[in-house]
Amino acid sequence: MPTYVTLLNWTDQGVRNYKDTARRSEAFGSALQKLGAKLLSIFWTVGPYDLVAIVEAPDEETATAALLQLGEVGNVRSTTLRAFDPEGMERIITKASG
Repeated sequence: MPTYVTLLNWTDQGVRNYKDTARRSEAFGSALQKLGAKLLSIFWTVGPYDLVAIVEAPDEETATAALLQLGEVGNVRSTTLRAFDPEGMERIITKASG
C-alpha cells in the first residue's frame, strides 16, 4: 500500500485542547481503518511541525478523504507527502532509465 508522511500543525483549537491529543490520535487511527487505511505511527514533535503521522492507504483518494475528515474536526492542518520505500524507488528508477 502507498505510504504517506503527514506533517501536522495544531490550530488554535487544537492547542487549546492539547490534553486530548493522544485520544484524538486514536480516533484518527480508527477513522483510517474504517476507510481501509492504517496509521503506522504518530509522533509529537518539537520544531516547525507539532506532529508527524505515517499512514498507509490503498490510494490517493482514500488518503485525501481521511485527511479531509481529520481537518474537518478543526484541531490540525496538514501537509502530506507521498513516500516511497526502497523497492518502490527501484521501480521508479527502472521506469526513468527506460
